[in-house]
Amino acid sequence: MAVSQRLAELGIELPDVVPPVASYVPAVTIGDLVMTSGQLPMVDGALAATGKVGDGAGHVPAADAAGLARLCALNAVAAAASAAGGVDRLARVVKVVGFVASDPSFTGQPGVVNGASDALQEIFGDAGVHARSAVGVAALPLDAPVEVEVTFQLA
Repeated sequence: MAVSQRLAELGIELPDVVPPVASYVPAVTIGDLVMTSGQLPMVDGALAATGKVGDGAGHVPAADAAGLARLCALNAVAAAASAAGGVDRLARVVKVVGFVASDPSFTGQPGVVNGASDALQEIFGDAGVHARSAVGVAALPLDAPVEVEVTFQLA
């Protein structure tokens, strides 16, 4: 099934490509790969949430951060599709790198990045199973709680 058909079946409409907030492009194609820049959880040009992921008052709960990672993944699909000439040119997900702005005591980064991984597997099926890194960091651009970059293979 074509990726565009799967998106329609799931009722997922890809967002517009998020404009860069610094000196880079959203995605680059080289050979049969498309590599996205880090994608933040942007919705209609604004961050969906800010802050550190962790437990307790003043933190972004891990479950909420996983939903934000899903948004990052959808932004990555949109960026890759734009660079590749269409979403149906994306054949498989190769690698996901997720960064989680973490409270020093938070160690649940893999569960947060599952939000991105699960979305990609939902969209791409078996071709969405990928290698991955989930990294805790002190801070992310614009005080985003999560950032995700994805490498896709072209059809």
